[in-house]
Amino acid sequence: MKIAVIGLGFMGSTHVHAWRQIPGAELAAVASRDPRRLSGDLTGLQGNIPKPGGQDGNLDFSAVAKYTSAEEAVLDPAVEAVDICLPTNLHERIALLALGAGKHVLVEKPIALDGAAADRMIAAAERHGRVLMAAQVVRFIPPYRVAADTLRSGRLGTVRAAIFRRRCAAPAWSAWLTDPAQSGGGVFDLLIHDIDFCLHVFGKPEAVTASGYEDLAHGVDWILAQFWYPSIGAVAVSGGWHHPAAYPFSMEFTIVADNGTLEFDSAGAKLAEYGADGCEHALDVPGTDGYRAELEYFLNCATRGEKPLACPPEESAGAVRLAHSMLESRNRNGEKIACNF
Repeated sequence: MKIAVIGLGFMGSTHVHAWRQIPGAELAAVASRDPRRLSGDLTGLQGNIPKPGGQDGNLDFSAVAKYTSAEEAVLDPAVEAVDICLPTNLHERIALLALGAGKHVLVEKPIALDGAAADRMIAAAERHGRVLMAAQVVRFIPPYRVAADTLRSGRLGTVRAAIFRRRCAAPAWSAWLTDPAQSGGGVFDLLIHDIDFCLHVFGKPEAVTASGYEDLAHGVDWILAQFWYPSIGAVAVSGGWHHPAAYPFSMEFTIVADNGTLEFDSAGAKLAEYGADGCEHALDVPGTDGYRAELEYFLNCATRGEKPLACPPEESAGAVRLAHSMLESRNRNGEKIACNF
């Protein structure tokens, strides 16, 4: 399948490298307003995580169609699927154009700035019979995937409590991320991963409460949210931006169930299971790359014309709505907000 990657920032470059390793995928086109990046020079790109191994930043785009216009790349008749790695406020417009042109669409997270925009994208995918998927990569990162499979197996029994934490420096490397009109802000853009994962494994909560602090001028956008589930004592999501530059990225979770606790910390603690029997139990966590895994899954769905049931866009739209409910509660000093979506 011939793929166009729209946007060659940090995430676009990450996807380009992954696509080039996937059998059955051909990088047919790229789009960027930066002539240096269109030349294949992707050096100097920064993000909140280290690039996967082997990404030297210099790529041969001699056999790839190069566009300075996202619209022209999307409408290239040779392109069969579009991978949108643009600022979030552009997702809807480019996705609708691509779907209308008969292309399958993978769009970086968050799927859109608001739930109504996501709904329009989903409706267009249905109308045109194309696959639409948001790149919620945490669903494909091995420790999270193994944790989800373990919980679904029922082996640990009922979940009683869970906390998810994700934080990093404010993104001085990318001005659009610090503009809420383009990105939705730090909490929205960063914690959408953990919000989506909670929906993935626990379903939609009844309500949400949140408190925190926002000072974007100084690189701070932080939240502590509790999702209210009738069968779980507490599910919390916390984190955000902690000042610019030096603060390191990390993500972690603790999930407490009747028969054991799952623990993971990207800063050094591999996924572990601590049983109610007092013993640590080994878990088989593959060393696969989450970005490649999500792209391979999307490619398989697009090739077969199947809905992406492992990462459905309807749940991505729900994550956007839940994120806005969190921010609404923070703005209302912790008021309990019902999840009526």
